[in-house]
Amino acid sequence: MKGRGMAIYGMLLTVALLTVALYVFVGGAGKAEVYKESRIAMDTIITLTVVSESRRKADAAIEAGFKEVERLEGVLSMFLPQSEVSLINDNSAIKAVNVSEDTYGLIKKAIEIAALSGGAFDPTIGPVSRLWDFQKSLRPTDAQIRSNLPLVDYHDIVLDDASRSVMLRRRGMVLDLGAIAKGYTADRVVEVLKAYGMQAGIVAIAGDIKTFGDKPDGSGWHVGIRRARDGTNASEYSGLAGVLTLRGEAVSTSGDYERFFMEGGVRYHHLLEPSTGYPARDFQSVTVVNPQGWLTDSLTTAIFVMGRDKGMALAHKLNLKVYVVYSDATTYISDNLKDSFESKAGH
Repeated sequence: MKGRGMAIYGMLLTVALLTVALYVFVGGAGKAEVYKESRIAMDTIITLTVVSESRRKADAAIEAGFKEVERLEGVLSMFLPQSEVSLINDNSAIKAVNVSEDTYGLIKKAIEIAALSGGAFDPTIGPVSRLWDFQKSLRPTDAQIRSNLPLVDYHDIVLDDASRSVMLRRRGMVLDLGAIAKGYTADRVVEVLKAYGMQAGIVAIAGDIKTFGDKPDGSGWHVGIRRARDGTNASEYSGLAGVLTLRGEAVSTSGDYERFFMEGGVRYHHLLEPSTGYPARDFQSVTVVNPQGWLTDSLTTAIFVMGRDKGMALAHKLNLKVYVVYSDATTYISDNLKDSFESKAGH
């Protein structure tokens, strides 16, 4: 469960390098230069990196990019009381809510991934996810989870294309787009940066990253995938598993080290199974590379929750570029990603 206010700001500033799933390496030579800026938004640290021959143009593009982040958070966040998602939740089983194209389109995308994953990804996970408090290391009782599970069912999202409205069928349902909104936001921000004339760059929203164009020296962007632990202890960080070279692609990682706490030797993390209300257990992390950020964001969650057999079957069916770390610390990388991946095993 995410908190709001200054507490999250302080926490993010002090543990930023430990909590993000991916690290970006920038640099290059030539007339164009690399400019970047980081700010806190969407309850995380967001870094916008652009390639431009003008500091003035770069600053204008970055500012516009952050305004787009703010705009999308304002309609998509379940934690902001006046957002469109909050209005949908507040009016569950009462009335349909007219929403913007962004909100309506993203909910449609979320339902698509929910159906594709057999409900392993479910945007109505809110009634269960909000029971967990990972900052305070508090987990709900079995009874609390059982009482809220019936409210989790994406089939009960009612869409009306004609009025562009959304309604949740049952009172108490909670729409939570947290597992798809950051990737979608990265997609949208890239379009804004391009509209401001940026040649290339990166939008990094925690573990969701979207690249476009090349670095000034003509090479691709390097994105490091973190290695959470060695499988024998609960350490939160132990270096990089590898480095990806990306050109115009997005990458997302879902890991059991992003938001978690330990209790009785058991790791409780935020990647919950909609069918049980408890954390999925087959992976330490799942990384997906695809041109679309909303897909990488949602599919990492879907595969993680589906588990080793069903999740990897979906990855193969869709011919996804994936790198996964199983719960026993063994790894798998798809053939179509190997040329872009440099292993850092042993480093």
